[in-house]
Amino acid sequence: MELSQFIQDFASCFEDTDASEFTATTTFKDLDEWDSLTTLAIIGMCNKKYATKVTGAEIRESATIQDVYNLLTTKQ
Repeated sequence: MELSQFIQDFASCFEDTDASEFTATTTFKDLDEWDSLTTLAIIGMCNKKYATKVTGAEIRESATIQDVYNLLTTKQ
């Protein structure tokens, strides 16, 4: 799994936020669009695209996209 591809996949979970705003260090919870439905979209994306189950609690404990990426890589 490449970080750059993961960032693109992560950004696709946000409908109104421009993809250029997403980097490894983006604090995604600070984005205006962030809400519980986005959390579910990210969980679904991780499960479907990367065949890795993450929980809402794990997403809440993550601050940046890099944190979520690191979580996935430790589970694979």
